[in-house]
Amino acid sequence: MLYLKEANFQDIEKEYEFITQLPTNENGFTNPDYGVSRIDFENIVLPRIINNSKGIDLPNGYVLSTEYFLWNDDIIVGLFRIRHKLNDFLRNGGGHIGYGIKKEYRGKGYASKGLSLIIEKAWSIIEEDEIYMSVRKDNIASLIVQKKNGAYIHHEDETHFYTRIKRK
Repeated sequence: MLYLKEANFQDIEKEYEFITQLPTNENGFTNPDYGVSRIDFENIVLPRIINNSKGIDLPNGYVLSTEYFLWNDDIIVGLFRIRHKLNDFLRNGGGHIGYGIKKEYRGKGYASKGLSLIIEKAWSIIEEDEIYMSVRKDNIASLIVQKKNGAYIHHEDETHFYTRIKRK
């Protein structure tokens, strides 16, 4: 069964394994915690992720964001991030939702189903009438995933498509 679960200390071992193996920047999804030690994950990274979802100790320029792991039964296959509000940088860039699927689980429908689940959660969190996202132009698979979930291309630049999903 596929489901989303907010980052937490109960699943620390599997979260640690997933986070430390997810590349630093792959297809535009960033992970500053690639390769971090287990002790730093427990004492620094996971508390920071949980605090970000509560607005505690947010660095200057950051917005409230919640990270959800996408689980297939007892295996983490992906990570989805909802930014609760947008600043100018995010409005013209990454948007509300970012996601990454572990390489060995790509092409199996996890991104499409995970994005559907996170969109459902996002509508209860964000205030805008549209969900903002972006995708690199060389990542056509992700653009297809977004379009399957109701996104349309709002605008583009040399490297990215900027997509939107209208509130129903």
